Amino acid sequence: MKKILFFALSLILGLFLSCTKAVKDTEQANKKKQRNVIFILTDDHRYDYMGFTGKVPWLETPAMDNLAVKGAYMHNAFVTTSLCSPSRASILTGEYSHVHRIVDNVSPNPGDLTYFPQYLQDAGYQTAFFGKWHMGNHHDDNPRSGFTHWESFKGQGEYYSPNLNINGTRIQYDSTTYITDLLTDHTIDWLDKRDKNKPFFVYLSHKAAHALFKPAKRHDGVYKGKVIDKPSTYKQTLSEEYKALNWPEWVKQQRHSWHGVDYMFHDQNGTFDENLQKYCETLLGVDDSVDEVMKWLKKNDLDESTMVIYMGDNGFSWGEHGLIDKRHFYEESIKVPLIVHCPEIFKGGLTVERMVQNIDIAPTILECAGISKPEYMPGESMIQLLKGDETNWRTRVYYEYFWEYDFPMTPTVFGVRTDTFKYARYYGLWDQNELYNIIEDPDEIHNLIEDPTYAESNKRLVKDLYKWMEETHGMSIPLKNTVKKAWGDYKHSNQY
Repeated sequence: MKKILFFALSLILGLFLSCTKAVKDTEQANKKKQRNVIFILTDDHRYDYMGFTGKVPWLETPAMDNLAVKGAYMHNAFVTTSLCSPSRASILTGEYSHVHRIVDNVSPNPGDLTYFPQYLQDAGYQTAFFGKWHMGNHHDDNPRSGFTHWESFKGQGEYYSPNLNINGTRIQYDSTTYITDLLTDHTIDWLDKRDKNKPFFVYLSHKAAHALFKPAKRHDGVYKGKVIDKPSTYKQTLSEEYKALNWPEWVKQQRHSWHGVDYMFHDQNGTFDENLQKYCETLLGVDDSVDEVMKWLKKNDLDESTMVIYMGDNGFSWGEHGLIDKRHFYEESIKVPLIVHCPEIFKGGLTVERMVQNIDIAPTILECAGISKPEYMPGESMIQLLKGDETNWRTRVYYEYFWEYDFPMTPTVFGVRTDTFKYARYYGLWDQNELYNIIEDPDEIHNLIEDPTYAESNKRLVKDLYKWMEETHGMSIPLKNTVKKAWGDYKHSNQY
């Protein structure tokens, strides 16, 4: 009888220990799914202005270079709208601009949007936001949904003497405080003090390198006198060839505006070369920020397991087609730097050529948290590509930009880009649409819209574009109430 009782107790104990082990194994598996993520977003950083690309021979960005060497450089990363607020909203919601309806820098959250960090919070993540929010009301820096810790500023903020809203309390910093360094220091401090028993998500959103460019004091002047070779299309709008190239008239006219090479930023910040020098110097502070974050991860043995994503919110033209800034559908405007680092998921040294977009950020981070992507998000997790699987990946990306009252130089445009062609369709003006063979003509010089040789390609792209607009409910242009302001009311507000 005792033997039977002993055997029964042993069996029960064994089952209990087995179940306990299974529960612990499940908990460990769930913890592995809940990967830590740091997302670093910069402003107006074009895709090829990093040291390792070789675009600017004298620009040095060792931290970004190292991130790319040990991670993956997404060579064809695009935004759905090349403008701060719409792009940032697409990152946070995983939706196109005409869906989330933050179509410009002043359109507010319509009140029914879900930001992906809210899903992370529900899954037990600590979430923190540091830096530029810039969506909707310029004067609202209050904490937003999805973040357990919040540090931001109004509108574009200031490079020096910043004022931060930290969890509802505003703090003014002195004139020696540089915003890029401050946000980085606060990020590291929060990481040090976080709850070590919970996974974390950090959204580090820099003001740099937005105009008017101001580098950190330690970088001011290091590129003085440096110049670049002007783009092949820098002077095209002044040449007799312009009509033969068949470019839209608005491109020619924009040369003489705030966003053109002949009158850039209304001459507030110096010459073309001086502006470009300051832009590159301002990027050096961002590179230092990346370096500090990666050093912290390594120091805390988290550099292998944490996914780090570095990205720009939109591109930036430096003289291509005679233009400065973003908004337009040319490559320099819509392509952004995108580097992903996570050795536990994929081997480093990758260059991914498949087209990805800002709407892929939310699905990627949600997968890191073990959360299924909501069906309403059109993007896909990039982890598939990082692991070498290109199955059923997209073959085209779509673009939209809505005309702005304060900056009327660029018209409303809808576009589609494949690996071979780019098609742009304009609204609200009597002008040319555009079609380029971007393999044979990567500088987008020869508009083929009226070339009969490309009639079928043109027709197919138009059909693709309208199919996308119809399927995603984009056939109605979102309108907004705008109030005309005198130039003096906003010329120093940095709300561009």
